[in-house]
Amino acid sequence: MRTIDKRLTAKLAPVLVKRAPTLTLPFDARSKSRLAATLDNGEEVALVMPRGTVLADGDMLVADDGGFVRVMAAAEDVLVVRAPSVRLLTRAAYHLGNRHTPVEVGADYLKLEADPVLEGMLKRLGVVVAHESQPFQPETGAYGGGHKHGHDETFSEDHALAQKVFDEHHGHDHAHDHDHSQCGHDHHHHGHAHR
Repeated sequence: MRTIDKRLTAKLAPVLVKRAPTLTLPFDARSKSRLAATLDNGEEVALVMPRGTVLADGDMLVADDGGFVRVMAAAEDVLVVRAPSVRLLTRAAYHLGNRHTPVEVGADYLKLEADPVLEGMLKRLGVVVAHESQPFQPETGAYGGGHKHGHDETFSEDHALAQKVFDEHHGHDHAHDHDHSQCGHDHHHHGHAHR
């Protein structure tokens, strides 16, 4: 049995991508770092990825024999949320985020795993909720923790943004009321008057 243990970060020639056997998995299975799986051609494989890896539709994996495998996101039961206004859709996203629910964010929709409790909450907010069978590709987290890793395309941007937000709230980039007499410099005698 082959072991698949690497995600390829380089772009492959389209012919190699097209020729690679596929592994179709729902989101939950794509989030597991250890998994016995069956390729779409019937071959049994062992998936052994670094802890915290979340595979995305189209990811190319490398097996221990050097062969490539292409990840496909399986269609699954999802709720597709649309709204008559951006504000309403944003409110729905906010409330889902408060519940730490994995959400796929599209230009004009939100998508989440089917859940009757969340469906009820969303309908009470006034958004349109449809049951559909589609691949599910939720966001992976913007703070460099959770499922983000250095090889994800947006990691450095997300990490820089998170660091900026952190610094604004915890660093010296804001006004503060605490005593600076311990800092080795004096904020009170600048030689000019403040108006």
